[in-house]
Amino acid sequence: MLNIVLFGPPGAGKGTQSEKLIAKYKLTHLSTGDLFRAHLGQGTDLGQLARKYMDEGRLVPDEVVIGMVDDKIKNTQDSNGFIFDGFPRTVAQARALDLLLEEKNMSISGMIALDVPEEVLKERIRERGKTSGRVDDQDEEKIKTRIQVYLDETIPVATYYKGQEKLTKIHGVGAIDEIFANICEVIDSY
Repeated sequence: MLNIVLFGPPGAGKGTQSEKLIAKYKLTHLSTGDLFRAHLGQGTDLGQLARKYMDEGRLVPDEVVIGMVDDKIKNTQDSNGFIFDGFPRTVAQARALDLLLEEKNMSISGMIALDVPEEVLKERIRERGKTSGRVDDQDEEKIKTRIQVYLDETIPVATYYKGQEKLTKIHGVGAIDEIFANICEVIDSY
């Protein structure tokens, strides 16, 4: 089973590349952002709690996130694996994910990190905000906060997977198909 962590800051292109990877490798997309948006749309208690954190540009607490991930894995049958899009975001989440997968006789195949300069990220997020309807894509301060949270809290996750020899960095600026081909070359080496 192929289980890939697609990693990078907000605006790095994880969503775009995830769609292409899912189609090629027949993976199940597991995006905590999508899970949260589903709960937000349904107005669940979890959705309301997630909204509070997301509106502030902060991370949703680990126990909430891991529970949602576990539920998604349990309710997905006949998959070739998962693509974890923007998750895990903390070392604690990475450890919890490793334990969760181990219980299911699974593991992370590798982490692919999209490397994009900060100014490019800000421009991409502002452009996405024109059509996404997401509050956190439209406010300059929230964009800065999200990138800073990534730098402060999320970068250590790459170090965690590097320690397991599962990290590969990919330059995330350029033609979408060129970036995709570079990612596929890494996946095909697993």
